[in-house]
Order: sequence, then structure tokens, then C-alpha cells
Amino acid sequence: MDVFLVVLAVLALLGVIFEDVIHVNKAKTTLFFGTLSWILLFLSSDGASETGAISEGLTESIAEIAGLWLFLVAAMTFVAYLNKKGMIENMIYLIMPRQVTERRLLFLTGLFCFVFSSLADNITATLVSCSLILSLNLDVKKKLQFAVLVVFAVNSGGVSLITGDVTTLMIFLEDKVQILTLLTLAIPASITVFILAVLLSRGLDGQVVLEKKTNDVRRVDVVISALFLMTILCTIVGNALFKIPPVLTFLFGLSIMFLVSRFMSEDSDLDPILEYIRVIEFETLLFFLGILLLVGMLKEIHALNSLVAIYDVMPPLYANYLMGIFSAAIDNVPLTAALLKAGITMTRGEWMGLTYAVGVGGSLLVIGSAAGIVAMSKISGLTFGAYLKYSLHLLVAYTLGYAGVYLLGLVI
Repeated sequence: MDVFLVVLAVLALLGVIFEDVIHVNKAKTTLFFGTLSWILLFLSSDGASETGAISEGLTESIAEIAGLWLFLVAAMTFVAYLNKKGMIENMIYLIMPRQVTERRLLFLTGLFCFVFSSLADNITATLVSCSLILSLNLDVKKKLQFAVLVVFAVNSGGVSLITGDVTTLMIFLEDKVQILTLLTLAIPASITVFILAVLLSRGLDGQVVLEKKTNDVRRVDVVISALFLMTILCTIVGNALFKIPPVLTFLFGLSIMFLVSRFMSEDSDLDPILEYIRVIEFETLLFFLGILLLVGMLKEIHALNSLVAIYDVMPPLYANYLMGIFSAAIDNVPLTAALLKAGITMTRGEWMGLTYAVGVGGSLLVIGSAAGIVAMSKISGLTFGAYLKYSLHLLVAYTLGYAGVYLLGLVI
């Protein structure tokens, strides 16, 4: 039965990798195999004691999933509201100059992607950035240069805040890194985004004119924007000083958002605030649910021990670097979940290295991250092969960033 359950997990992983080939959403695949595997565990139980152990394992997995889900629902609802109201688009055109050189715009785009993706989810950050690229009158090669930087910058920005990347949130929730320590990852991550922008800026010597678009801004939208930033700040401070779980702070911020909208909006009947919970990416949430159920099952049957083997034959410094490269081919969520469940012992600095590696390593291939998949679907000409031409640039940036995190870990 254990072998059969491992085969199911492999089939689920293959379903994620070949989602575009089989045309079955990865959320459906992982949820099916994740729930089926636990049902088979119960059915194959030898007695009451074993059934009790399986039940305890399932309860533990469900509790971890619930914390992750609730945090993501709160954060994604904020972002969905601000995106729908045009606040994010307004911010872009507010900070971008009307006329700018292509090279300077590349650096500004990288900076925007880095900062914004640390606050919002990677998918939203990529969609907004791709909309900016498509609005420019650029040839295909130049659009590809912008798109490559967008993917790398979005993934790099997400590693330093728990609101920016799911793997960062997962590692933090397992108490492997502290929230203030995570913030320091922004230093090497931002430097490598700048380095990659320098490498990609060759041939960008033209001028572009941005057509500035503005959406009507209501007082309630400004208040909710400020509330979102305040919630992030309070999450960091509350956890650092009082160990308040981030999920509790974000749910409290979400409740204030609902109240603010109720008492400040004039269109509560036409545009009810609770509707924004329904427009968030539930496919993503269901995917995480299926993956974490599968990984919990693998832990239950002790199948994750083999994953630790690479840490037995080489130091965590090199093993983490390789895990980042693996995450370009294997989805970083199941990879990170498996590593966390495997019981690997590392220092805080080494966990920082893994956080950066699995967060940014997916940028090495266009199919290695959600940001790459979204960009490939939006930017014409951005294919697997076209992206691969910049693999050396990306590998250099990833390696330098990982080295920077290693040095930072020594200092901390």
C-alpha cells in the first residue's frame, strides 16, 4: 500500500508538471489524489491504534492547511479589492514618468515588480506588470527582456515578506525563520534584480511615452489601501514583539476592511464588499490544499526520509542551492512542504538560504513559477525556448543572490 500511495503522489506531481498537456487544472489533480490517498490510508489500517495515529496525522495536516488558507484568503481579498478599484493601476502611472528611456523603464519596472510582489501575490503582480509591457510600443525582443526581468523580480520580491510568497509563509509558519530576519532577504534579492536588469539592458536605447490612465479614486478606496499597508506593518510588529500569529492580525485587518466599506461606501448594495472573497484565486487555494494533503500522507508513511538523503551527502549550503534549481522543474510548494515535513535540521541562516532558493529558483525556467506561467500566457513570443535563451543571465543572478543570502546568514 505504501508503494501504491507513493505512486499516487508521483502521478499528482506529473499532473502538475504536464497541466498544459493533459488540460486538467492542477487544483483538480492534486485535490483528487490528496483526498484519495488519505481515504486509502484509513481503509488499509490494521487496527484501532493505527487508525488513531492516521486520524491524528490528518488533523495535524488540516490544522496547518487551515492557517495557511485563512491567511491567504485575507491577503488575497485585500488585493482583489484594490485591483478591481484601479488603485494598483493608479499607483503604477503615478510613479512612472510620462516619457522615459527604455533602459530606465526596465529598471523602474524591476523595482516596481520587486516592491509590489512583496505586498501582493505573484500572480497579481505579474498580471499588472504584463499589462504595462503590453501598453508599450516595443518589438518582440525587447518585450522578452522586460518579461524575463518581471518574472525574476516578482519571485525575488516575494521572498522577504510572508504576504509575497507562499513558500516563505510556509517556512515561517513552521518557525524556521523569524519575520524580521525575513525582511533582511530584501537586501541581496533587490541587488540581484538590479544586476539582472543591467545584464538585460543591452540594446534598450530607445524612448517610450507612457499613456497615463487614471481611475476615479474614492475616499474609501484610499482608506482601505492605507489599511492594507497598516495590516502588513502590524503583522510584522505584532509577531516580532508579541508573537501574535500573522493569520490573526490579517483576519482582524480584513474585519476592519469590511466595516470601513460598510460605513464609508455609498454603493454597498451594488458592490458588496463580501463579494471580493468570491473573486480571489480559489484554484490556487485548492491546489495548496491538495498538495499539503499529499505531503502529509507521505510523512505519515515515512516516505519523505529519502528526500533528506541529499542533505546527508552534502552540506545544507549546497543542498539548498540545488533545491532552488530543482524548483524550476518541480513546483516549489510541494518541494518546500516535503522538505519541511522531512525533519531536516538546519541553522536559521541555512533556512534563509532555502527560503531564497525555492522562492527565486523557479525563475530559471518559464514554467518554474506561477509568475512565469502567467507571463507566458500574456506576452506573445514568450515561449519556453525564448525564455531559455536568458538562462545564463538568470543563473548568474540567482547564484549571486544565493551567495548574498549566505553571507547575510553568517552576519545574522
